[in-house]
Amino acid sequence: MRAEGSSGGRVFGGSKAAALFALLVTSPGYQCTRKEIAEVLWEGEGNADGRVDRAVSDLRKQLGREIVPQGRSGYCTLRVPEGSVDLLRFRAGVARAAGLSPPERFEQLGAALEEWQDDEPLRGLTESGFQLRREELRAELMAAVYARLDAAWRSWERKWLREETEKWFERAPQLPQILQFYLLAHDDLPERRRERLIKEWTKRNGKPDVDLQSAIDHVRGELRQPGRSFLPPVPDQLPGGKRRPIGQEQLIRSLVEVVCEEQDAGNLALVLISGMAGVGKSTVAHHLARRLRERFPDGVLYAGLNGFADGDVRPAEPDEVLDGFLAVLPPYATVVGLESKSSALRSALSHRSVLIVLDDALNARQVLPLLPTDGTCAVIITSRNDLLRLQSERKVLFRKMEPLHEADALEVLQEKVSNKDRSRYAQAFSDLVRLCGRLPLALAVVARLLEGGARPLRTIPTLVREMEQERAKLDTLHLPEHELSVRAALNCSVRVLGEEARLLLWQLAVHPGPTASWEAVMDLGRVVGEGARTDRALAELVAANLVELQDDRYGLHDLVRAFARHHVQPGRDGETVDIERATVRQVLEHQLHNVRACDRVLDRQRALPIGEPDRVTVTDPAEPGQAMAFLDEEYAAVQRGIRLATGQGIKRYEWLLSMTLVTYQWRRHLLDDALKNLRYAAAAAESAAAAVDCAMVHRMLAGTQWRLGMYDAAVGNLRRAVLLSEGDSSEEGRLSLARSLHRLGITLRKQGDGTGAEEALGQALELCREVSDPVGEAAVLNALGALYHDRSDHEQALRRCADALGAVERTVERSGLADVLFTMAKVHLARSERDEAISLYRRACDIYREQGNWPNEDKVRRLFADVLVSAGETVKAVAELERVIVLRELMGGAGVREVRELLEGLR
Repeated sequence: MRAEGSSGGRVFGGSKAAALFALLVTSPGYQCTRKEIAEVLWEGEGNADGRVDRAVSDLRKQLGREIVPQGRSGYCTLRVPEGSVDLLRFRAGVARAAGLSPPERFEQLGAALEEWQDDEPLRGLTESGFQLRREELRAELMAAVYARLDAAWRSWERKWLREETEKWFERAPQLPQILQFYLLAHDDLPERRRERLIKEWTKRNGKPDVDLQSAIDHVRGELRQPGRSFLPPVPDQLPGGKRRPIGQEQLIRSLVEVVCEEQDAGNLALVLISGMAGVGKSTVAHHLARRLRERFPDGVLYAGLNGFADGDVRPAEPDEVLDGFLAVLPPYATVVGLESKSSALRSALSHRSVLIVLDDALNARQVLPLLPTDGTCAVIITSRNDLLRLQSERKVLFRKMEPLHEADALEVLQEKVSNKDRSRYAQAFSDLVRLCGRLPLALAVVARLLEGGARPLRTIPTLVREMEQERAKLDTLHLPEHELSVRAALNCSVRVLGEEARLLLWQLAVHPGPTASWEAVMDLGRVVGEGARTDRALAELVAANLVELQDDRYGLHDLVRAFARHHVQPGRDGETVDIERATVRQVLEHQLHNVRACDRVLDRQRALPIGEPDRVTVTDPAEPGQAMAFLDEEYAAVQRGIRLATGQGIKRYEWLLSMTLVTYQWRRHLLDDALKNLRYAAAAAESAAAAVDCAMVHRMLAGTQWRLGMYDAAVGNLRRAVLLSEGDSSEEGRLSLARSLHRLGITLRKQGDGTGAEEALGQALELCREVSDPVGEAAVLNALGALYHDRSDHEQALRRCADALGAVERTVERSGLADVLFTMAKVHLARSERDEAISLYRRACDIYREQGNWPNEDKVRRLFADVLVSAGETVKAVAELERVIVLRELMGGAGVREVRELLEGLR
């Protein structure tokens, strides 16, 4: 086991990083859960989270972030460049061999088997969890060996076959396949010796299987040689001319395997390949059929069902398709009537092994009469629809195709482009991949533009600028003269939808995206009235592969969104503007109340003039972890919602949505987003909100600038907040003034103005006590404690912190409690009271983690680790630093190298 990164890092032997690499590269999709990793690499041991983090971190360090990216929560993923792993090259070579003639298959399998440098896979990995994988890999190797022996026999490679089977028979004489080909290659053995060999093998290993018995009968002269009999003509209706299925090798190989398994078990293999328009279903089906053709000696039947054909072409009727099939399956050509023809097809196929390809099916009604019963036939169906009725009535091997990975999409565009031009226009090609949404049809249109001379390569940057415009993009991706058009393809998918589904598709295109929860989609249905069956409309769109469902969220491919916005009519003439206005309001109202529900849990002190929800479904998180998890999912959509409100000048949502999101942004270190949002929010609030609300926006803007180290700008916004608050003498105004002065005080402290800070904090303390705000009082007292700590007045600092602790413990405020514990820890450490400091640091870390406050947890754990090192508790310090690495990687990776170097010195 050995892997090497592009920068020279490597993992090998029996290290945990090597074991992790082996586990990922042999797992479906090159992905494992953290639980699976722990169970294999540390079987039977307790909590291994830290060890998993360390193994992932070590692997990423050696191979690079592009190979070991930051995966979604709970998972570790490997991004494997095409052709970079011997096992995957071996599998690709074996898959390519499946559809070739025997001589070509013999050569191809030989090249694939050269990838095996060692008969023992995963040598050096001792974990018992690898035993099953090792056996599976060994079985893959032997299957390829048997396939090459068979290809050699069928190609009359007699000399090679004799030599190879002699070697294998010496190493593994008990395997029936080895004896089978040994006997075929040595059919000139003296009869007595041959019979003695067969008798001894049977005594040791039992009765021969069917294939071995056939070989025995052959060498005894009881069977004719294979390939020497003349068979009647068989149908071969598979059309030619499909382009290379770039990026689909793994899908095709997996389908070849499952079809062969079903056929070997004597079962009908019914494959359904679905996916959005233009994703390459027909290309995959065509190449899959080519690979499988040799497995079906009675031929291949093909029908284009025209389920989603362009123009006036109508979907094929099952009755017509059956006529074409039965015409080549005598004596059934004269049967009449749909049911009789369907029955005749089943009868004709009951004793045959035939592959059927049904391309572009509209629905299950079109397909069901064309299917055989159980047997050794196989059917490959493609459709833009998931054909749920078919899946409910028959056993279906279902695969849904997705757009290509970026590297494969680039290959489609650059297939005929020189390396020099690839390098020269690398950024433009990447932009085109993004603008095409990695959709094979769109990529094929652009490739045709560049290949045909219509667009010289030097105009690629101009082409990118044109396609950045949503409507112009669809015009560019329209080449009807070459029968290539994204617009036409999507139109064929949309025109068969029901009225409610078409409306919902259009609404989802108006929704800012990129995804929406089920509740958000259901709320869109309320725009047209309470009687809408939005759930059924959504199910129709998902089944039609016009809406993507991932991790319980619904989204549109960028090209589907562009098409729906510009080419789908949401209602009768003149209604579009009103429906769009109502849809936008519904989207923003849903987002506002749901984000506010989370913000209430994260910051219980902030009051916002939002009002009660109106016809929207609102989440109800019980604690900060749930609130942060909800916002993790919704964040991208809410950010786009803020941009939508800003673009349309809807000031209520522009400033209120930004305010409800800011605490989450601070805790996830999304400060640039918060800064941009709050600058717009401040301008909107000045013209649309009360003075104390404007002051609050300026405080949040200042808090963001404070976290970014922009202290002068923060002071300016805080003085504006103070001024706005002073103009309101109500209790609400005095509370706003107290909070503004508190923030001003801690910012002045950062600037080194201790006197100004103490004055502002003193005023804030009086106001907090006056309006009975214990949370604010605790925060101000804690800030004063930090100020006295700066002056090395540790007694006074502890006194202030103790008062702060007493105040905050009378509330349920956890973040404020952690802040006080952190300040007290620093003071105790300055007094050389390390044990007290360690206890306080640990409590503060736990609270920040519970609150999902990554920046504060990172800061405290990093300081805590230094304290543990000074106390000689190196193992505990290492655990803290490993968590710091995880946090910093979650926040973008800044400062990770420094912590890694520190860890190296401690281990």
